[in-house]
Amino acid sequence: MRTVKATAAAVTVALAAGAASVAAGRFASDAALKAPPGRPLPTEPRLTVHATAAGQIALTRDLAALRPGTYGLAGDGTHAVVGPVLAHATHSADTVVRRLERVTHGTLEPGDKVWLTPNLYVGNPRDSLGLDHTDVHIPGELGTLPAWFVPGARSTWVIAVHGLGTTRELTMNVMEFLHRQRFPVLALAYRGDPGAPRSPDGLNHLGETEWRDLDAAIRHAVGNGAQRVVLLGWSTGATMAMRATAHSGLRDRVSGLILDSPVLSWATTLRALAAARRTPGALLPLAVRAAQGRTGMEGDRSAAAAAEPSVPTLVIHGPDDTLAPWQFSRSLAEGRPNLVALHTVRRAPHAAMWNADPQGYEEALRRFLTPLM
Repeated sequence: MRTVKATAAAVTVALAAGAASVAAGRFASDAALKAPPGRPLPTEPRLTVHATAAGQIALTRDLAALRPGTYGLAGDGTHAVVGPVLAHATHSADTVVRRLERVTHGTLEPGDKVWLTPNLYVGNPRDSLGLDHTDVHIPGELGTLPAWFVPGARSTWVIAVHGLGTTRELTMNVMEFLHRQRFPVLALAYRGDPGAPRSPDGLNHLGETEWRDLDAAIRHAVGNGAQRVVLLGWSTGATMAMRATAHSGLRDRVSGLILDSPVLSWATTLRALAAARRTPGALLPLAVRAAQGRTGMEGDRSAAAAAEPSVPTLVIHGPDDTLAPWQFSRSLAEGRPNLVALHTVRRAPHAAMWNADPQGYEEALRRFLTPLM
């Protein structure tokens, strides 16, 4: 009898431990599968505002606060734009002073918690950039998808799609440049974004199913006069672009790909997000398996292997991206040197290559797009 009871107790403990592990795996996978657009990813540290002065802001001293370039500075109800670090400004040992370009809305007070974001602009192209645009509504698989259309003279359109932790406002970083090159630009909001339908399970699929919304945008572009399209994607938006180029019924109209910080291994990115939530290393494989079970995504293989580019491709990425390892992008370019070019940006976080070096970024775009005009 004692043996039976001991066995039953051991089974109960094992089942409880198994259930706890499953729950922990689901919680860890939420870092990627439930990442809300426009909110900071777990990898982005919160910074404290210490002081503001004319054209200056003092922030918590952190590697993030020392990044080169220009960024949005977001908080709850606040958005501002900060420029480079002011190395000669007076500051304490635990702060960093950056140039404060403008406060878009809200106020910045000492003690406020903020984070850096690649979204430099908020609102819409007309209010933020002075560019005339049309709000368009694209029929998608799950419902109507909102998008901005900025007209241009060329018959090749650029369709721009954001990725993890951002919104279509990110596309405005390069919209003025593309407008100067006379490209029509279609900036898409897809499933899970504000104003767009939710996915049936309410989860992000890291581009694995969202690409169908980009496919709908391609159909819209071709149906409204585009002879060719160039797909520009950031992060999981880059994954969507690769998927659409491989699987869209109109893939013959895609003449080029621009992939900024592409997520080429969703499992690696999911592990990084889960680890940033302080998930113990032993539970990270459970997070990957939980994500597979919840979304039906394929195993841990790169999107590059699943959908290698078949058109001229520019990859813009850097070795300091902790979410989507640069090594995958480098391997992609080395494997297809006649088709894929890699523009490397150093000291830039995920999906913020333009922020770190706007001039170099736009020059790389110009050189790539010129033959496709």
